[in-house]
Amino acid sequence: MGSQEESETVVGAAALSGDKTPSQVETDELPSPVVTAISRKSSVLMVVVSGLALLSDGYNIQVVGYMYPILSQLYPEAFTSDIKTRLSNALLVGGIVGILFFGWAIDRLGRRTGIFWSTFFLVLGVVLTTAAHGTTPRGLFWMMVVGRGVSGFGFGGEFAVAAVGSTEAAEETRPRLRALIVGVATTFAVDLGFVVGGIVSIVVVEAYGRGASDGVWRVTFGIGFVLPLALLFFRLRLVNSTQYRRHVLKSRIPYRLCVRRYWKPMLGTIGVWFFYDFVVYPFGVFATTIIGTLNPQNTLVQNIGFGTVVNCFYLPGAFLGGFLMDRIGRKNTVTLGFALWAVMGFILGGALGPIQSVFPLFVVLYGIFLSVGEMGPGVGNFVCSSESFPTPIRGHFLGLAGAFGKAGATIGSEVFAPIQNRFADPQKGVQAVFLIGAAFAAVGGLIAWFLLPDMTGRDLEEEDVRFRRYLEENGYEGVYGESMAAEIRSTAFKVGRESTKR
Repeated sequence: MGSQEESETVVGAAALSGDKTPSQVETDELPSPVVTAISRKSSVLMVVVSGLALLSDGYNIQVVGYMYPILSQLYPEAFTSDIKTRLSNALLVGGIVGILFFGWAIDRLGRRTGIFWSTFFLVLGVVLTTAAHGTTPRGLFWMMVVGRGVSGFGFGGEFAVAAVGSTEAAEETRPRLRALIVGVATTFAVDLGFVVGGIVSIVVVEAYGRGASDGVWRVTFGIGFVLPLALLFFRLRLVNSTQYRRHVLKSRIPYRLCVRRYWKPMLGTIGVWFFYDFVVYPFGVFATTIIGTLNPQNTLVQNIGFGTVVNCFYLPGAFLGGFLMDRIGRKNTVTLGFALWAVMGFILGGALGPIQSVFPLFVVLYGIFLSVGEMGPGVGNFVCSSESFPTPIRGHFLGLAGAFGKAGATIGSEVFAPIQNRFADPQKGVQAVFLIGAAFAAVGGLIAWFLLPDMTGRDLEEEDVRFRRYLEENGYEGVYGESMAAEIRSTAFKVGRESTKR
């Protein structure tokens, strides 16, 4: 049978010496052409499905902000500023727990396991939010907060799964376009979900005659579980990536050695993600509130429409960021994005009065402000946090960085409304928020330049081999890798009996 009966053998650090050691991966039971074909199909599907999944996450993140005016009209006494902030932060707090847990789970239990359970909790949370009821309006909002927290746990897992999965899939298909592929499958997809959320909100509001009704927010929230539930069928077809099967650590992970080797990129990715989310989440979630404050006509549909137009500016920033990272480097692009972000923030904060007098000009400049932030750290968070660490601990460190990012988003959302409300003049409050955001963006740029590693042009396999050699040099002997043969039985990929014969 020749090469048709050659099975997949993983070549890692143990193969450098030419000897089989306890840490070498066992021979796969499937012929290598079968393994290669399935892996490539699964990689392409992983990128597509990750993008669609994060599109639904972007939708679910954004629509809560669009429904604030509706909820304020329906429940003027119960929907206080505290409830508003807690409703927004429930998703973020759930996201912190989710991205930490699933970051660990996808390294220890497999990428596919994380895919299923993150989708499960996301759908469950959206259903709970949509069906929220209470004996009092305040009770209704607390049930909604719980539902948003559960869905946040799921969407945090989606972030970890999609970022790691699309990175490893891009390595297997088009490694020289890795940053662009990851950027489109993660950041661009989330931003497109923001835009879709605005369009759907406008359609639903118009369908209800622009009146405030429970049906408006229930229908808008409920649509959020349709896409992830539909994607579950396709996600169950996936197999773990080639990188994961080669390098997964089946034994105890030596965390002390890992931190000693990767403390600098760990601090860099944590800092970049924290300062990015501290600035971008309040501006994104409260975009409708900001525009409503500055828009003299202040109609609901108009405010949602302007907010959707603003969110469209995220899209070119995300695409351009992925493109530039493959051309001028990860570190350079992230630092440039932070710098431009700070400049635009200081311009908007310092000259808000004249800019506001021409409201379409404000919308455009505000959109550019968001776009340049997305171009740099927005894409860089997913790309750099995935690439900077080896496969056995990739999910761990991405989850840690993402958790700090979500903590920054939570803090930013908590302080946004109080800062704006401290000023009798609402315009002064918006100015203060822009200036504070610009200052934090400048600090983020410094962190990116001094602490962020640059993996441009480097294969993931290179760092995996170096990591395994480093562990062996420090006396650690692990058991690496897993076979596709057992995994394939639980997927929809069909392999004939003749293909599995030795």
